[in-house]
Amino acid sequence: MFTLARPLVTKAFSRGLAWKLPGVGIATIYTLPELPYAYNALEPYISEEIMKLHHQKHHQTYVNGLNTAKEKYEKSTDVREQISLQAAIKFNGGGHINHSLFWKNLAPAGSTNKPTGALKEAIDRDFGSLDALKKSMNERTAAIQGSGWGWLGYNKDLKKLEIVTTANQDPLLSHVPIIGIDIWEHAFYLQYKNVKPDYLNAIWSVINFEEAGQRYEAATK
Repeated sequence: MFTLARPLVTKAFSRGLAWKLPGVGIATIYTLPELPYAYNALEPYISEEIMKLHHQKHHQTYVNGLNTAKEKYEKSTDVREQISLQAAIKFNGGGHINHSLFWKNLAPAGSTNKPTGALKEAIDRDFGSLDALKKSMNERTAAIQGSGWGWLGYNKDLKKLEIVTTANQDPLLSHVPIIGIDIWEHAFYLQYKNVKPDYLNAIWSVINFEEAGQRYEAATK
């Protein structure tokens, strides 16, 4: 019986993890990263209850699912089973990638919530102003049908910032992620109900622009 070479998915997956996230590697057991702040640190913009559920339940579920699918894949010698497991690896692996980035993407209000330096210059160059970026990104993200993510990404080919969306838990692979916004209902529904624009307006008060600036500088080197 033909066997799909085991490194095929894991190596390709690792290339999508070029963001230096915790618990990443071909032979690694993936783990839930700790938050860099307290669960209530983002209030009133994101509630403590949401943060606990989002981190401890939802992200942990992706970690568990990724470890289970990866273990089955590595033990399997059946090409059909290996192919069938790739969807679970993509979904749960994407959930782990996206959320590991998302937690660092946020910071308590008033701490690092304004872009500076090279990132500010790039935002002004590519969007005209921070307010224009917020408006465009909020509109694109709110328009996602179902669940997904809105991204400010750096296009290495065009050497510019662009707004991109991905469905479900698909990670951003076409661009270097600078800022990501989770538009799954578990990220906002307990607090904002079905009013996505209110959540999207509020989250900019806790965006970690210091982290975003570091990602941008790394991407442009």
